[in-house]
Amino acid sequence: MADAVAEAAERARAALRPGGILARAVPGFQPRAQQQVMAGAVAEVIEDVPSALLIEAATGVGKTYAYLVPALLSERRVLISTGTKTLQDQLFAKDLPMVCEALGRRPRIALLKGRSNYLCHYRLEAAAGDAIGRGRQLATIESLRRLARTSATGDLTQAGILAEDAPLWPQVTSTVDNCLGGECPRFNDCFVVRARRRAQDAEVIVVNHHLLLADMALKDEGFGDLLPEVDAVIVDEAHQLPEIAGAFFGLAVGTRAVRELGRDVLREMERDAPEMVDLRDRVAALQAAVAALLHCSEAWPARASWAEVGDAPGVLPALSGLDLALAEMEDALTGAADRSPGLDQARGRCTTLRGRLRGWLEESPETVPWVERFKQSLMLHRTPLDAARPLAERRAARPASWIFTSATLAVGEDFSHAARRLGLPDDVRAERLDSPFDFSRQACLALPEHPLPNPNTPGYTRACIDWAWPLLSGNPGGGFFLFTSHRALREAAALLRDRLPPERPLLVQGEQPRAELLARFRDSGDAWLLGAHSFWEGVDIRGDTLSIVIIDRLPFAAPNDPVLQARAASIEAGGGSPFMEFQLPQAVLALKQGVGRLIRDANDAGILALCDPRLTQKPYGRQFLRSLPRFHETRDPVHALEFLHNARQGRGDAVCV
Repeated sequence: MADAVAEAAERARAALRPGGILARAVPGFQPRAQQQVMAGAVAEVIEDVPSALLIEAATGVGKTYAYLVPALLSERRVLISTGTKTLQDQLFAKDLPMVCEALGRRPRIALLKGRSNYLCHYRLEAAAGDAIGRGRQLATIESLRRLARTSATGDLTQAGILAEDAPLWPQVTSTVDNCLGGECPRFNDCFVVRARRRAQDAEVIVVNHHLLLADMALKDEGFGDLLPEVDAVIVDEAHQLPEIAGAFFGLAVGTRAVRELGRDVLREMERDAPEMVDLRDRVAALQAAVAALLHCSEAWPARASWAEVGDAPGVLPALSGLDLALAEMEDALTGAADRSPGLDQARGRCTTLRGRLRGWLEESPETVPWVERFKQSLMLHRTPLDAARPLAERRAARPASWIFTSATLAVGEDFSHAARRLGLPDDVRAERLDSPFDFSRQACLALPEHPLPNPNTPGYTRACIDWAWPLLSGNPGGGFFLFTSHRALREAAALLRDRLPPERPLLVQGEQPRAELLARFRDSGDAWLLGAHSFWEGVDIRGDTLSIVIIDRLPFAAPNDPVLQARAASIEAGGGSPFMEFQLPQAVLALKQGVGRLIRDANDAGILALCDPRLTQKPYGRQFLRSLPRFHETRDPVHALEFLHNARQGRGDAVCV
């Protein structure tokens, strides 16, 4: 066995060395020692089933090839899970075919997404009936009909017809609640069924974390196991998994799902049981119950613990009213279920929603009850205090090798926080690989010479802009200004509109879709993009287009977050320190993600500006700085710009004071 493990590791490393298979077959391939180390480690774990590996691969290591090469050489059945659909599509359409071609491997490969990404023939035709007479929507429906006739996959995310937040999207896709399953008249044509059949037959399956967790949580019955049994599971962007797991192993029920049930009941009734007018009355009662709940919760904050809002006037009666309306709808649908598969399926949905509502109302010491309020809807959540245990239990049920990788898993050299949150044992194998980029030559860290005000003071955002103004006004390329709150982002946008010249593009998150902002940023070459959380990771922009990243403050989670509060209380009750054991490690990993936007290539040059005075004033600030690459440092933004100019010129004498 030891010989087989060593041989597998050597084959993987050799394929990535100078003169190896990849260097000969892939144009522009640059061998990297760190990549070879990672490939060897991954090969060893895949060969040694079951086992586990935590591996942090900094930007530039080339972790995608480092796990694809050993996975493909092993000729084992492998599942790869990514944090985003963008990376999922890139793996399937670009990276996997290229590595397969280089290695001369021809495995069966499948891309599998959650069902909400696939066009549903049955619901599309129902939406077409609703759209009669609506010109613009009808034109979109016709485009979707053409897609349904001509597409091999029915993947809406790749079709470019609908924005993902378009109201029509949920009307032409299915959920586990509203899918008719084997009763659907278009079952044999179903894009979801076809995709899952391809996955069952494949040797390499590419999914995302949501789908992986849906399968682990057994939340999608009706098709058997979503995912096939595999020999190895590779979890890329693994730092995202614990938070996503909290949602999947928890419970949620929302007013939007109730309203959609009512809408679908009316549609099915009018088509298959028009004389059952009592259904119309039941839908009206259901919608009234939803309206009552929304009315009594309209002043609630965006996120709040149930303890904070549950005693508000009218809330408990509104929840009781919703439960009663669902019960009466369930009774009415029981008598109508034999009229059509759609009405029978609606009865099941009603039963499920009522069960979730009652489950949410039950006391559970291991979960956190909290609410999320939107403009026109309300979500009731129960999130596990810790998703580590269910993750460990589900992983133990799959006797495979598990590889967890990301650019941000360690705090300094310590993996204990990531291992604990992923449900891995303390002695799990863990490796950290530094970036092959020369940060001391390519990048400069700028910190304020005189500490800025406390980040919680009213004038802090203005003080950040004043200190960073030489960078904001003097950068010849483009830059990101990243914020930990939307309030600070909006304040900065207002201030910069008054100070930046009109010819300097200012792009602000929330004013346009994310994809459009990034496209405009890339096209401009000298824009400033102001972003919050969604721009801290998953953005890969190389060259002078993104040469400065300014971060306003350390990314500690909001102290009033209900789940964080409950987790902190639980750690404290166990005699631990919530700050040192949870809040600080989480913030360090989040900062590393934001910093990772800057240097994406061996030829990049840039400036990282960190405004937060706690980096130098608080003892814990050293943990943040120790977790970053070894930058040149300065306390003067003007000197940072001089460094950037010299680094761009490629001179070896780039010095930062």
